[in-house]
Amino acid sequence: MGWKYWRVVLKYGHVGKRNEISVARFLVTESIYTPVMVMEQAANMPGVKHNGVSSVKEVSLDEFITGKRTEQENFYLRKMKAFHKDKPA
Repeated sequence: MGWKYWRVVLKYGHVGKRNEISVARFLVTESIYTPVMVMEQAANMPGVKHNGVSSVKEVSLDEFITGKRTEQENFYLRKMKAFHKDKPA
């Protein structure tokens, strides 16, 4: 079974009244996943606004690894992951 790598841009809330922050997240799925399936999975992640998926794009393994590194440096994501310890973010 193979893998697919995705770059998903999500809108997160709770950064002020009627404000949001867009963050690129990098996900790995089984090769049978379609962009619609990835969009549904990402929409249910903690902190994502209603209709919060801006874009879904399949990327290479190198882009995925680089993106995961930038995710780890993102201050907003670090705070959100600490707040939602019980759910995978």
